[in-house]
Amino acid sequence: MRMSETRIKLGVNIDHIATLRQARKDIDPDPVAAAQVARQAGADMIVCHLRRDRRHIQDADLFKLCRLKGETHVEIADDKRIVDLVLKARPGSVCLVPERPGEVSTEGGLDVARNFKSLEKTVARLKRAGVEASLFIAPEAGNVRAARNLGADVVEFDASDYSAAPNQPKRRSELERLELATYMAWEMGLTVHAGHGLDYHNVAPLARMPHLNALNIGYSIVARSVFVGLKTAVGEMRRMVD
Repeated sequence: MRMSETRIKLGVNIDHIATLRQARKDIDPDPVAAAQVARQAGADMIVCHLRRDRRHIQDADLFKLCRLKGETHVEIADDKRIVDLVLKARPGSVCLVPERPGEVSTEGGLDVARNFKSLEKTVARLKRAGVEASLFIAPEAGNVRAARNLGADVVEFDASDYSAAPNQPKRRSELERLELATYMAWEMGLTVHAGHGLDYHNVAPLARMPHLNALNIGYSIVARSVFVGLKTAVGEMRRMVD
């Protein structure tokens, strides 16, 4: 059971439902239907990544997901054309993430210092539109300060170093790194999410961290759903997070 006073949010990323559909470019499985099942099973947010290459979530999916009741959290690159499209769909929140051609999945957090001016402009644009602005960053003090200076509402810490830790000492070290960054962000008034590589075997220690608002998890839930069904897979993760 989580030790903090508030229930942590579970964001369920449905990208890989769309990945399976796009393998045949058919209509099934439908990520919008998956989103509805995930909500019924305990998801607080539906998360999706509208990539430039449209390898999974498509434009039509985005608009349908944003019309569903409940919170839809959209991940995008800092690209004006993508931002234009997403603002038309009007999700509740947007997370800016790095995006590289040919990558299998997102590789590391944003280089905030190098892209400060562009990110600042995009964050301001999101906030003017009434959309909560989040940045996907490595759990480092410099990134947290930069996110605060940019005017972000939320930081999502890249948990991949924790998730990929080869042994318990390294995992404990990475967990401490995340805890320190989370406390710093919380002190600065930022809402804190974490995600990337989290699964049923490693999520519990993160879920007990103070001042963490949400965990965003996708691939492991979709993979588990192949064997037990999506409703059960989300429900199992919900219990792990609680």
